[in-house]
Amino acid sequence: MPEPAAVSVNGRPYKRIAVMGTGAVGGYFGGMLARAGMDVTFIARPATAEIISKRGLFIDSPKFQETIHAAASSDVASVRGADLILFCVKTTDTNSVAKSIAPYVGPKTVVLSLQNGVDNVEQIRAAGLKALAAVVFAAAAVPEPGHIKHFERGDLAIGGEASDAPELARIAATFVKAGVPCRISENIAADLWIKFVFNCALNAMSAIARTSYGAIGHDAMGFEAMIATAKETMTVGAAAGVALPQEDICEKLTIFAKKMGDVTSSTEQDIARKKHTEIDSLNGYVVRKGAELGVPTPLNQMLTALLKLIEAKF
Repeated sequence: MPEPAAVSVNGRPYKRIAVMGTGAVGGYFGGMLARAGMDVTFIARPATAEIISKRGLFIDSPKFQETIHAAASSDVASVRGADLILFCVKTTDTNSVAKSIAPYVGPKTVVLSLQNGVDNVEQIRAAGLKALAAVVFAAAAVPEPGHIKHFERGDLAIGGEASDAPELARIAATFVKAGVPCRISENIAADLWIKFVFNCALNAMSAIARTSYGAIGHDAMGFEAMIATAKETMTVGAAAGVALPQEDICEKLTIFAKKMGDVTSSTEQDIARKKHTEIDSLNGYVVRKGAELGVPTPLNQMLTALLKLIEAKF
């Protein structure tokens, strides 16, 4: 995936931030904000919230290893009073969690979706919340509650409508102050779909084969299946009005997969823990959208079916 371009940000950072969902993404980016001295509250499952409250959040990154102390709670009402909410829950929970926090979110509060998939913002807005999209470029995992293992990158692209410019500038300024590169995208829909293509091409294969991105990229048949799935996904995107340069994206996907080595997908990590995955928001979404638009999606359908058969055992 492309490295972020440098941006000039003049916005005023947010004062109080809530992180809804403290997995790898919420833990890393929320942890970076807390590490910079910002007022951050993590909303997490009870066991994780208790660990962060008592011992702090440990981030093991190539650049630093540090325990970060911040407020934590398992009560969704703890989002009350936040100026910015990092929305980092699994896509399977987007609709229900957005509805659950809505009574506690003020009209000026911005909800930033740091999630996989391409339709989270519209689901969050349907709950009556002011939402903007972010594309996450980070490899991270949660070895155990309260422990974030960060492998590489850790930057964001954010975007919205022209009228959202002031809020986007504030969000970017907030992250940049915390040492997180943050690019304001000129076409956030395209950026979301590019990340989506990468996820659809790699995540399910990584989970089904219980293997890494690098193994897929270096295996002849795995590589062919990855590229074919990416092209099928981009064909659906084009039919939905988001046209992407196929050859350019496939070249970047090839470089990415081969460079990532032993890193596995978040979907594979879910399967390892016998948890249900985000397949319905990834390859499953492609299948549904393809059916709606009259575009065949046999590869995405096969990957979805196989992963659901695995999930059925849990």
